[in-house]
Amino acid sequence: MSVPFPFTAVVGQDDLRLALLLNAVSPAVGGVLVRGEKGTAKSTAVRALATLLPEVDVVAGCRFSCAPGAPDPACPDGPHETGSGAARPARMVELPVGASEDRLVGALDIERALAEGVKAFEPGLLADAHRGILYVDEVNLLHDHLVDLLLDAAAMGASYVEREGVSVRHAARFLLVGTMNPEEGELRPQLLDRFGLTVEVAASREPEQRVEVVRRRLAYDDDPAGFAARWAGEEAAVRARIVAAREVLPSVRLGDGALRQIAATCAAFEVDGMRADIVMARTATALAAWAGRTDVLAEDVRQAALLALPHRRRRNPFDAPGLDEDKLDETLEEFSGDDDRDDERDDDPGPDDSGPGGGGGQPAPDAGPRGGDTGARPEAGESGEPLVSGNSEQSAVRASEPFRTKVLSVPGIGEGAAGRRSRARTEHGRTTGARRPRGALTKLHLAATVRAAAPYQRARGRSGPGLVVRRDDLRQATREGREGNLVLFVVDASGSMAARQRMSAVKGAVLSLLLDAYQRRDKVGLVTFRGAAADVALPPTSSVDAAAVRLESLPTGGRTPLAAGLLKAHDVLRVERLRDPARRALVVVVTDGRATEGGAARSVSGRGGGRATGGTEPVALAGRAARLFAAEGVASVVVDCESGPVRLGLAGRLAGELGGTAVTLDALRADSIAGLVKEVQGSSRRAA
Repeated sequence: MSVPFPFTAVVGQDDLRLALLLNAVSPAVGGVLVRGEKGTAKSTAVRALATLLPEVDVVAGCRFSCAPGAPDPACPDGPHETGSGAARPARMVELPVGASEDRLVGALDIERALAEGVKAFEPGLLADAHRGILYVDEVNLLHDHLVDLLLDAAAMGASYVEREGVSVRHAARFLLVGTMNPEEGELRPQLLDRFGLTVEVAASREPEQRVEVVRRRLAYDDDPAGFAARWAGEEAAVRARIVAAREVLPSVRLGDGALRQIAATCAAFEVDGMRADIVMARTATALAAWAGRTDVLAEDVRQAALLALPHRRRRNPFDAPGLDEDKLDETLEEFSGDDDRDDERDDDPGPDDSGPGGGGGQPAPDAGPRGGDTGARPEAGESGEPLVSGNSEQSAVRASEPFRTKVLSVPGIGEGAAGRRSRARTEHGRTTGARRPRGALTKLHLAATVRAAAPYQRARGRSGPGLVVRRDDLRQATREGREGNLVLFVVDASGSMAARQRMSAVKGAVLSLLLDAYQRRDKVGLVTFRGAAADVALPPTSSVDAAAVRLESLPTGGRTPLAAGLLKAHDVLRVERLRDPARRALVVVVTDGRATEGGAARSVSGRGGGRATGGTEPVALAGRAARLFAAEGVASVVVDCESGPVRLGLAGRLAGELGGTAVTLDALRADSIAGLVKEVQGSSRRAA
């Protein structure tokens, strides 16, 4: 068995270590989400925490880790008698991103359940993690159906496995710890709220600290056991401090003054629900216990807010998490009553404040910058920039306020990754039929299985009430659900868009579609075209907020190489099809349909030479490029940005060449459809 890297040997990352230690002191805090770039010791610190946790007493032989003093009365291995048990180390169970549902919650032996009527149950990772740590690396990449199971278990403190009328339940209370790189996509809001604390980590920019990181890592790789032995003293000290803090925790007093500060802070930052207040209260109590105090001070409340609120404050999904610390200090000062000051024990400074987090849990001075409050996205109206045309360039304009869009989907039925956009054959969803299983059986179709086994009961010598079932009788349920798609945006950033001051509205529309893609678990890519060429502003990625950032800083100006933009998008799809062949694409072209530049599109016409000339040739080249998508059956939508009293209808013509549909900016709004329905209903009533 490999020797884990010592927790106390992690260099810096004071907030990360403090958040993990607070959960070790009080598991009721609710876990930690660690966000940060790759190579910042996220996984190393989490795995090292398990060695510091105190041992747990369990019923001997129980696969579900029941406590001897209060065993679960519904334990599948029970009933257990109350009494003494055996001590074992606390477990840290890792949930792989690609795990199956059966691996997470456990599996029933369907054949024995049908034939013998017994609950033959094989526990899953949730049972292993009971009274321990469940760790998910790259938690933002976890499939939605596994996220749903985690949410259910976290909410109820139990896991339920139900298959065709056979049900098994067991306790599943665990400390949820996740790590993620925000560049690879954000986390679902429901799961995000289940993490008690969140920490942003980044690599140090101090040369001396980076040198120390490399020195310790090389020493550990050369001799893991020897390196761990050199840190055994520090590890034992932190382990003893955790035990002492757990003993102090029940006697910590959370006064009315501290409670008012907690409530006022949550209200000031407009967090949803009451979970933030509860988590802040538990965190502040744990901070006091970690410092060896029995009273919660204002500094504990402040540190609790910095750890518990950044991921909960009301914000646009594309805004970075963080808190305005000046606003936090003003709120705490406003609601600091005299009764709270009188309760503070100035004559009891507590134990030595050395070690991770220091006294009261305040971060060390070199803990690194904390993400500030970016606030809500500013509402954009007129950009104030001068109008430009031709080859001039205009600086980036702000996007208008995003709105709820119509649902755009890929026709037909796919087999891509689970999501919420287009129809697909998936492991989850409504049952549409049955088939023989290919490999392991995952979803039993009971009726089809019974029908397959029924004709052979007499030949198999059935004499009792049980059904004689063979493996050949089993039928897999086929299901239809929703898949996530690759939504590739092809955005016109030429001077014609800027000259009519449409870029703010165009960016607002694309931002709205990005928000829709975020909610539907799509991958997104961004191709822009202007001047004489097209650029891949963002290769296909699950990080929808990265696309929003690129869009916000997009400048405009120059000619309109529409054909070049379409060809660049075609190349992106070709490469992505090799990487992820099951994921279907939806191309969203945002343009007015004008084309004033051939540029790179000359490869479509088969000509050499330079820039295409003439009023119609660039449009013809764009049409030829569009027909490449139609020939391959790629789903497409053209968002028509044309405005003004005279409309040429070029975007609609482009949609026809693509084999897709065209929709105007106004019609893209979901509420525009509802308004049309209301108008029609009103006209019908007036006519009656």
